[in-house]
Amino acid sequence: MKLTCLALALSLLLSSCAVTEGEDATLVEPEALPLAVEAAEAAHGQSGSIFPQSIEEIPDGYYNAAAQQGMLEDLYYDTWESFSYEQHTRALQKHAVVYLPYGYDASETYEVFYLMHGGWSNENTTLGTPANPSGFKNVLDNAIQNGEIRPLIVVCPTYNNANENGQDSDSFSLAMQLTRNYHNELVNDLLPAVEGKYSVYTDRDHRGFGGFSMGSVTTWRTFEYALDCFRYFLPMSCGTGLDDEEIWSAAEGCAQSDYFVFIMTGTSDFAYSYDSSRAERAKASPYFTEGENFAYLVKEGYSHDGLAANEYTYNGMKAFFGKEAQAVRASEPYTRSSKIMDVMNDPAFRNYGRLLFPANSGYYSGDTLENLRLTWYSNIDPGKTVEIVNTLKSRAEAGETIFYDIYTDAEKAADPAKRDTGLFFFRGEPGAKFAVCNAGGGFAYVGAMHDSFPHALELSKLGYNAFALIYRPGWDTAMEDLGRAICFIEDNADALGVDPEGYSLWGGSAGARMAATLGNADELAYY
Repeated sequence: MKLTCLALALSLLLSSCAVTEGEDATLVEPEALPLAVEAAEAAHGQSGSIFPQSIEEIPDGYYNAAAQQGMLEDLYYDTWESFSYEQHTRALQKHAVVYLPYGYDASETYEVFYLMHGGWSNENTTLGTPANPSGFKNVLDNAIQNGEIRPLIVVCPTYNNANENGQDSDSFSLAMQLTRNYHNELVNDLLPAVEGKYSVYTDRDHRGFGGFSMGSVTTWRTFEYALDCFRYFLPMSCGTGLDDEEIWSAAEGCAQSDYFVFIMTGTSDFAYSYDSSRAERAKASPYFTEGENFAYLVKEGYSHDGLAANEYTYNGMKAFFGKEAQAVRASEPYTRSSKIMDVMNDPAFRNYGRLLFPANSGYYSGDTLENLRLTWYSNIDPGKTVEIVNTLKSRAEAGETIFYDIYTDAEKAADPAKRDTGLFFFRGEPGAKFAVCNAGGGFAYVGAMHDSFPHALELSKLGYNAFALIYRPGWDTAMEDLGRAICFIEDNADALGVDPEGYSLWGGSAGARMAATLGNADELAYY
């Protein structure tokens, strides 16, 4: 990794380091964070698989109102009539029902699942309306309340073309044509409408699409035409023939870990024969590996009805958005193809995973660790990036504290920019001297992954206790944060297990200026 400038300054130790105004940022050891991987694997039946071994029935009482109730909203958006979409000859206003989880907070970011209805139905069928919610809305509330599904947003749209009676789907042949065309509206109009109004992730890794019956046909068409927009697919009881190989070929050149498909049906469902044949073809294809990115489950005695649709949806959402499934995925080591967003949201990193990468996302590009690029950096070694995140992850999962706040909650509330600060700790030998590594980034952002984490990791391998500072960009704020970080480490040296005598400051580019400046005793005392 290319360093424009490297400065190491052996600092003159101050006998007492005064903390800036506000409460003392005294170290509080957080509790260990063990991931419930064994429990998750037992629930899902396979190590490393997000899929269950059987279809679970909706628990008793889930159709009753939950104590913590989400809410339904109407979402209206403009689009174009399906058959002349590209010509834009007939404008339509469409409607979707949106589920917001209990405690929805616009300052947080939510995953989103698009759930399509079946034939002879519409967008109100699955969750009901804001004035008249369905029983399945209660199921969703209870599943989230009990921790089976992470809080997420669910969008129920329609492929209907909004004719006079609003029921285009009462014609099978017409519905088949509408589902083939639906991706235009979905990608160009509905996704922007949802993302413009609600706080949702805007990348495919946090989106899913599913549907029952004709909604399942829509799901397969979404796979075919919009695979680059969705990662999770839930086609349930697809009772018709499709050119499966043509649809699946959309994944040509993709890694199988880039998409997950979960098929469910019942033995008394007319779709059973269709889905069974489709599943056998999927297993023999180069696009799916059973138990890894694909699963096919059958419920004995279930037919093509609302009960089946609800239970399949409940199981599919648990598989894709369940906390246990997240733990199973998180237990696997990262590779070069691992998604940056998966690293950020790994529960092992709690709420600081985002700080592994620039807080200002405009200064990095790429969606995987392999193609991560930071502005102004070249000669990047993806292998080192993977080593860094796996080292931190394994230590966090072992219960080691790898990140420390340098400001108190009160200070961060008073100055929200301080929320994007802290120290990543690459622990060396107990009682060894410590080093603080400062990344460059032109005082516009913090390029830690390429410019301070690698040095901190190598220093820790030599036995030193190394800290990588995430600071606020800007000369004064960066210096203030480095001064505060040194105070924090000295004040908590015993708890951290470091020797504060004769520590060192390191930095590249802008970080070099920070190290050189605070390597001067007078400047250090000032900051």
